[in-house]
Amino acid sequence: MLEGLKARLTGSEPDRNYLGTLRKGRAASQDGTEVAYEVLGRGEKAVVLANGLGGRLYAWEDLIVDLWSDYKIITWDYRGLFDSVCDTRKLAVAHHADDLESIFAAEGVKKAVLVGWSMGVQVSLQFAGNNLDKVAGLVLINGTYGHALSTGFQPLFSVPFLPKRLHSFIEFFRGHPELLDYVVRLARVASLPTAAVFGITAGPMVLRHEKLFRQYFDDVLGPSFPNYLRLFQELDAHSAYHMLPDIHAPALIVSGALDPLTPAYQSREMARRLPNVEHLKLLRAGHFALMERPDVVVPAVRAFLQNRAMY
Repeated sequence: MLEGLKARLTGSEPDRNYLGTLRKGRAASQDGTEVAYEVLGRGEKAVVLANGLGGRLYAWEDLIVDLWSDYKIITWDYRGLFDSVCDTRKLAVAHHADDLESIFAAEGVKKAVLVGWSMGVQVSLQFAGNNLDKVAGLVLINGTYGHALSTGFQPLFSVPFLPKRLHSFIEFFRGHPELLDYVVRLARVASLPTAAVFGITAGPMVLRHEKLFRQYFDDVLGPSFPNYLRLFQELDAHSAYHMLPDIHAPALIVSGALDPLTPAYQSREMARRLPNVEHLKLLRAGHFALMERPDVVVPAVRAFLQNRAMY
């Protein structure tokens, strides 16, 4: 484990032996949607990785390298993205939580720790609120309890008129698919300053994550891009705020002080309302805390799994 951590800190390529355990599956959700998922690892205790809005297995590599020998790791493609095709009218967060229930059933998982990043935080909280007995713990990284557009891109405080303007922007381009190519081009230009900020927060790690960062933007701006726009709206329509006091499973919240998408004040509010929580506050981290600060986040997650998770 120490050698793996040293490799991450020096920016060298990680050991990808975990790929030898990788297998793919499909599960039918309650409404008949077929959801594609992946399983890897050698352990029996289950850890479920709930992706952000964008990003797949590669986004979790720093954590996977550390955990795969001891845990059974599961992740899946959200409906409407990649290999999980569905009716675009059924992309609500509640649908994604139902999809995860179907994966639990397909894999015979009775209980698991849910590790959510960004969108995955909302999905994890919704699943936990619906299935209190199936959650051994929650790791919530760079996320919010809901109403994502009400606080997204508002790092210090919420601007009252902005959410409606963002909805109007999204709906305009969803209604004019011929213009989406221009949005994609603009987003690719915007990826450059984003990468520059990532270099500040990640330090030398940015060298190893250069390919990963490009892959992330290729995924988001690929064929599923219209569904990404709809998912932004679904994330704003959703809230698990009322569920938080009832979720007594141990929780670890990880927030970045420089996160513009899910500002740290949202993490503080989740920490205030969850009954059994610890909050890891990172001053030098943005929205990609796991990739920016694996030297801190990975040991914290492993300690949580070993000492606090209630399998």
